Amino acid sequence: MTYCLGILTKFGLVMAADSRTNAGVDYISTHQKLFDFSQPGERIVLICTAGNLSITQATLNLLRRDLQTQAELNLHTLPSLYDIARYVGTKSREIQDQDRPWMERDHIDSQCTFLVGGQVPGEEPGLFLVYSQGNCIQVSKDTPFLQIGEAKYGKPILDRILSFDTSLNAAAKCALLSLDSTMKSNISVGPPINLTMYETDTFKIRYELKLRSGTPYLLQIRRMWEGALREAFDNTPDIDWEKQAFASDEDL
Repeated sequence: MTYCLGILTKFGLVMAADSRTNAGVDYISTHQKLFDFSQPGERIVLICTAGNLSITQATLNLLRRDLQTQAELNLHTLPSLYDIARYVGTKSREIQDQDRPWMERDHIDSQCTFLVGGQVPGEEPGLFLVYSQGNCIQVSKDTPFLQIGEAKYGKPILDRILSFDTSLNAAAKCALLSLDSTMKSNISVGPPINLTMYETDTFKIRYELKLRSGTPYLLQIRRMWEGALREAFDNTPDIDWEKQAFASDEDL
């Protein structure tokens, strides 16, 4: 399993991903899942991957091949981020159509998903989730984040903290805490964590990190977050059993 997320605010874009893959409890390995296909000074294209590793790797290889051969349609020639997201979906379908019959024969799930984020000249920064079928959805100002993979454990903090007005540094910190919460609850998600932050209209990636297991900052924010949660829990009023037993719906 994996966990990747993208956050879009009015200040720019944050994307983050873990690096753990597994094919059973006795075969756990590390593979990068956040990739930078940007043209510095021209356009920003960041892609996160989740799902069947062979399908996602083959899709990325097709994307790279089109860049190397200067195909008419590639990540650097398409006119909008939406077109780029659809193009990624098309390449993913191409690989799945080739391999699905053989994978289904052995009961192997071929599904995969992608996050595509960045900025193309003439547009505001954007963020898309590309489904296994090749179609996509776009992030909204009301819910300024998208997730793929093992999303449920890291979603509550995103729901409570993020808005379209959140600063990029706060969004990046929120992304790390979301990943940490997921790693705490699910052993199939784990470091190294790749984190990238992009500032609107700069067309340059200035901030990127690779945080390994045992990185002091990761340990620090885990201790502080867990301590703050315990303190908030301890300060939450106890249940008044007698009062609540006779409370009406209007009182609640």
